[in-house]
Amino acid sequence: MPDNDALYDVRERTKNPEHASVDDVVELLLERAQHPRTEHRDAHLDEMMATVVDRYGTDPVRTVIHRILVDHYPFRTATHDLEMRNVDGIRIGTAAGRFLTELNAQDDG
Repeated sequence: MPDNDALYDVRERTKNPEHASVDDVVELLLERAQHPRTEHRDAHLDEMMATVVDRYGTDPVRTVIHRILVDHYPFRTATHDLEMRNVDGIRIGTAAGRFLTELNAQDDG
């Protein structure tokens, strides 16, 4: 069992329909990867995800996001058996966590 302490407010884990789903997070991540924001404090995440999605494709990225947000995998091991560098799991997990928080905040307000 993964030993990560972070629990995410993602619909598949909480069963709360007001929380963003993994699909919502993946959609936003892919949108930001295709159209990175400029002049934004998180623009570096968008650019980083553009590189990661280009390198591995959408399916492995989606798998890593699900493993981290729902299955409670640590970022560095969420890439297991995906032919992906562990550091890219850290990058994906960082961006996915930030985007999930952003999506949930939009729904709150």
